[in-house]
Amino acid sequence: MSENKKINWFPGHMAKALNQMTDEMKKVDMLIYVLDSRAPFSCLNPKFDALSVNKPVLYVLNKSDLADDVKTEKYKKLLNAKQNSLCIVLNSTLSGANKQIEPIMKNLCKDKIKKYNNKGIKINLRAMVVGVPNSGKSTLINNLCGQKKTLTGDKAGVTRGKQWVLLKNGFEVLDTPGTLWPNLDNQIVAHNLAIIGSIKNEVVDINELAIYLLNYLKLNYKEAINLKYQIKIENLTNLEILEQIAIKKHYLLKGNEIDYDRTCFSIIDDFRKGKLGKITLDE
Repeated sequence: MSENKKINWFPGHMAKALNQMTDEMKKVDMLIYVLDSRAPFSCLNPKFDALSVNKPVLYVLNKSDLADDVKTEKYKKLLNAKQNSLCIVLNSTLSGANKQIEPIMKNLCKDKIKKYNNKGIKINLRAMVVGVPNSGKSTLINNLCGQKKTLTGDKAGVTRGKQWVLLKNGFEVLDTPGTLWPNLDNQIVAHNLAIIGSIKNEVVDINELAIYLLNYLKLNYKEAINLKYQIKIENLTNLEILEQIAIKKHYLLKGNEIDYDRTCFSIIDDFRKGKLGKITLDE
């Protein structure tokens, strides 16, 4: 097992994307801010807050089927308390998500819609969809369209360029690349983003990340470990828990040595696929 190292990932295409988004923000009427419900406040990018000044914001707590319901409701109330904003809890992979979102989009832009109607102007309003990588932005847009219009994937960095998509409700939406911020000073946030898949596996120490996750689960969701892996974690260190999981999964090398890499990847994968239950990572 290796020593802890700082997690930070801000490739060149993200810097370019932020500059493009700054320019496009002047042209849009509202922002759709997609957050992963498993770590919603870690997904709040301070750069986006600066971009969205004086714009109505629809916060989408996405992937809600994988998150702690009680904590999701707590975060929903906090986001609804923000000025000129509304928050909705959603699983954008389910059909019919558009039926929940479209009325809220119109409500947030009702003053502008009324203004154009009074002038007899028929124009499509524009919404920019933003979020960290792998938060489900493109899946959400495809659901709004009722068909596959954008690229999707279960890893960070699938969307690279901007894509305008016309909806049937009088809106155009702009899909943007998943974007982080240049310096992840808060390493709790960085670890949370890495665990939910917003930071590429290739740039993090998966072994250290798995130990971090096990420690969080031990403190907050210890039954998740007990139920999934059928081991009693009382009085065990995080490393000992990991080794017990490896034995249960038969992830062993020659001589019955622990295959740490395979075990750590498996633990992270179990979390991401919801096999550990509905869990939310707090800051």
